[in-house]
Amino acid sequence: MAFPLSTLTHIPAIRRVLLLAVVILTAFGNVHGRHKVHKWETVEYSAISCRAHTASLTDFGGIGDGTTLNTDAFRTAVDHLSQFQSDGGSMLYVPAGKWLTGSFNLTSHFTLYLDKDAVLLASQDENDYPVIAPLPSYGRGRDTDGGRFISLVFGSNLTDVVITGENGTIDGQGQLWWDKFHNGELKFTRPYLIEIMYSDNIQISSLTLINSPSWNVHPVYCSNIIIQGITILAPVRSPNTDGINPDSCTNTRIEDCYIVSGDDCIAVKSGWDEYGVAFGMPTKQLAIRRITCISPTSATIALGSEMSGGIQDVRAEDIVAINTESAVRIKTAVGRGGYVKDIYVRGVTMKTMKYVFWMTGDYGSHPDNNYDPNALPVIENINYRDMVAENVTIAAKLAGISGDPFTGICISNVTIEMAPKAKKLFWNCTDISGISSGVVPQPCDLLPDQGTEYASPCNFPTESLPIDDMEIQTCSCRKKNI
Repeated sequence: MAFPLSTLTHIPAIRRVLLLAVVILTAFGNVHGRHKVHKWETVEYSAISCRAHTASLTDFGGIGDGTTLNTDAFRTAVDHLSQFQSDGGSMLYVPAGKWLTGSFNLTSHFTLYLDKDAVLLASQDENDYPVIAPLPSYGRGRDTDGGRFISLVFGSNLTDVVITGENGTIDGQGQLWWDKFHNGELKFTRPYLIEIMYSDNIQISSLTLINSPSWNVHPVYCSNIIIQGITILAPVRSPNTDGINPDSCTNTRIEDCYIVSGDDCIAVKSGWDEYGVAFGMPTKQLAIRRITCISPTSATIALGSEMSGGIQDVRAEDIVAINTESAVRIKTAVGRGGYVKDIYVRGVTMKTMKYVFWMTGDYGSHPDNNYDPNALPVIENINYRDMVAENVTIAAKLAGISGDPFTGICISNVTIEMAPKAKKLFWNCTDISGISSGVVPQPCDLLPDQGTEYASPCNFPTESLPIDDMEIQTCSCRKKNI
């Protein structure tokens, strides 16, 4: 709207002042209408820590056009924000856009926050990923001897780190890496999307991860970890695209995640053969809740096969598996040593499965020939209850190790509907022992039915884990919209 200035003389003074302001602002808008108008919006999110200082990636020269490399912008931003570790911590806000980048490290008392329309595009240039040493509990890389390419988002020896957002995306652009793997062209082990090492108080939440070159999320040698509300998507034939792999970690909570993977949706690990035995750091006190998994060639939850440091006190509940090879699989072998014990699973719903129960004592991959052939794993106190499955090919394949049986297996209140072309032998059991009750079809003789008179549910702990007491706050940050 425009007003001739001459008309203002016929209007009372106060109204003239107001209308004159309108005229000036309107004129300013007409002159400068071509310029972008910045609007600030306050966003709330949940985190283990709120931050006193916030900066945007664009403050450090970031350009989100999908082609400009932003590695230096990320590294410069984190380096600058690290000065606030002892002054309330800091947040790096990644706004809407496509941000091509190589690997960058995080810092302590720090939050990496992705806008809902932000996409981190992983560089496909090997030179953008420094090569680091193998994990000491593995002795070598998983793909090759020697070192490994550092992960896209990496941190070591940190405390109080949050990686979150409004379901912003990290795209690993993994096809190039998958092709190199299949063609035997890898010089070092492929990078993961997120890896945090030797750290405490970690949160990874509210993100979408797609097309990882290999594993998606890998906390290793860490404690007090929350992984929540993550969507992970990979082609179901992509190699080793595990979803979430807690590895030699204590006090971890994984919940409310949706995973489509070319490998195990969740793989619990603790080191490989003699290297894992020597390092001696187990994964323990792990809660897994409300997970949906699709993985036609792998497990919903795998325990092992690298479990030489031990796995203990894993509690999984409210799990959905669809078109997945198995529900919970225990993978180990002679030479692993270590143990898998005190495993509790309940409330699992499955549709179109090859196996419901699967334990393997001959998963024979080794890092080298120096493992101890007398290092036998201990598998004991494994509890499954309250499960239902349909369209199943084989109810169970439970194969312990001759002379080293898997013991203390309990299965109760489980109904399995076999597929029309199911194997004739529903249960295949060797070198195991345990009990069952209320299981259909009837288990093998090594899992005798206790009968209704003596039947009781398999164990599931009633006390909470320490990670359940970890406090979550409601935080807020200001983001600039254009």
